Amino acid sequence: MDNTHIPPSNDSTTALSAGECLERFIATIARLRAPGGCPWDAEQTHASIARNMIEEAHEAVDAIHTGDVVALREELGDVLLQVVFQAQMATEAEEFTLAEVIDGINDKIIRRHPHVFGDEAAFAAAHFSPERIEQISKAQTAGQVLDLWDQMKLMEKEEKAARSIARGLPAPGLLDSVPHSLSALMQAQDISRKAVAAGFEWEDTQAVLKQLEQEIEEFRAEATGSFQAIEEFGDILFTLVNVARKEGIDAETALNVACDKFRRRWAIMEQYARDEGNSIESYPVEQQEAWWQAAKSQEVEPSDRRK
Repeated sequence: MDNTHIPPSNDSTTALSAGECLERFIATIARLRAPGGCPWDAEQTHASIARNMIEEAHEAVDAIHTGDVVALREELGDVLLQVVFQAQMATEAEEFTLAEVIDGINDKIIRRHPHVFGDEAAFAAAHFSPERIEQISKAQTAGQVLDLWDQMKLMEKEEKAARSIARGLPAPGLLDSVPHSLSALMQAQDISRKAVAAGFEWEDTQAVLKQLEQEIEEFRAEATGSFQAIEEFGDILFTLVNVARKEGIDAETALNVACDKFRRRWAIMEQYARDEGNSIESYPVEQQEAWWQAAKSQEVEPSDRRK
């Protein structure tokens, strides 16, 4: 197998820059996809490995939550693999290159941070013409001049709509940018934030809680197991997400905390059962409840857990 075009691996005597390491990795992935490379890698498409992107991202987040920096370094590498692999397939199909991906996100960061890089750099990163820049400086909505951030977002939306129309597609709606591949809870958070940005909002938390009570009553009125019951239960969850948002709580994080707490308590209950030579499922619910309360009493306060 000819691998002479692949840069040598790093060792203790050679310190490669991040750019050099990336170039070496790109060459490695290209070799896997090239004739004489790996048959499995060569057969993959954007769609066939799409799920890997989600799985690797979740594993990276798990490493962050556990504070395991060694695992985080490895998992970030797996995430990078997905990015480079997808870009390599796109390069082969003449769709786009990894350089375009990197340049695009760099431009986006600059144009969205004019307070850091300056208006001139932000406008240049947005590739706005002098006419566009003049439009931005004069933009008004309801008699009030939009701030620079809103102007940038508005122009980006217009540019995306123009590209879609040019391709014969309908202009994207406000919620089209929320990926369906996100967990339902994360979708709900993103959807509600975008709706609020458009002015669709409750007055305060109490108003959301009142809405929650109404949704619960509507759920109770439906037949168990019916589609309507499922729909109404979804409304309860969606409204709860908005309660969290109003209180400055990330709903995904809150539910993860609850899941972790349940896991800890359940592990204690299982140990009680093992101490008696049995499995937890062999005990009646009354005993399980007693052990649950005992496990609950063993819980340390979050502030103590961090010590």
